[in-house]
Amino acid sequence: MKTLGIIGFGDFGRLAAAHLGARFIVGAYDAHLSAAAIAAHGARALGFAEAAQCDVVMIAVPVQQMEQVIIALAPLVKPGATVVDIASVKMLPSRWLAEHMPSNVHIVPLHPLFGPQSVARDGLAGRQLVICPVRGEQHLKVAALGEELGLRIQITTAEEHDREMAYVQALTHLVGRTLSSMNIPDEMLKTQSYQHLLDLCDLLKRDSFALFSAIQTLNPHAEEITQTFVSRASELLAQAHQPQR
Repeated sequence: MKTLGIIGFGDFGRLAAAHLGARFIVGAYDAHLSAAAIAAHGARALGFAEAAQCDVVMIAVPVQQMEQVIIALAPLVKPGATVVDIASVKMLPSRWLAEHMPSNVHIVPLHPLFGPQSVARDGLAGRQLVICPVRGEQHLKVAALGEELGLRIQITTAEEHDREMAYVQALTHLVGRTLSSMNIPDEMLKTQSYQHLLDLCDLLKRDSFALFSAIQTLNPHAEEITQTFVSRASELLAQAHQPQR
């Protein structure tokens, strides 16, 4: 079996370990977790250099820390290894990986369009995995593995990914986090539309502010979409308050 080294063993790193443990010898490195805590979630505790020497290296740290992790990994990964990241934005991580990783390493940026909460409730089947190939042909094997796990595979460019995520994520997270900050109540007279807003708040409540910040500030297409939303909302309210003829 090939080895998988996960750098950063948060919620998604643990989800990966749980679902890939039958196909890889899984190890993980996380500076903030003890060996016992890592083992409790189904992975061997590894040092940073050990994780970097695995056949497949998964970078699962916040985007804000990713470039420095990539720079530290670059001299340690072995020739022919496959390096993947699971960031919610793709243009910046793809560029960092292409710039810093040696030319004999396969680079396969990924974005799972699901999280541990939804998988725990409904399973993996039918969930989307986005692949934005950068270097080598290993993305084909990643796609095949994803399909074996029941995932729907989407292959696109980092540019197109971020352009779509400006709507799909940046706009959605802005609306959801704004509503959450208002503590909108679960009213007795709610409509189905209002229930959708409550569901959105519940879905996003476990996401960190670091993730929200990355989605809003590290996707080059996000600001235009979110600022347009804010402007249009203000314009609509102003129009509604104008005297009606």
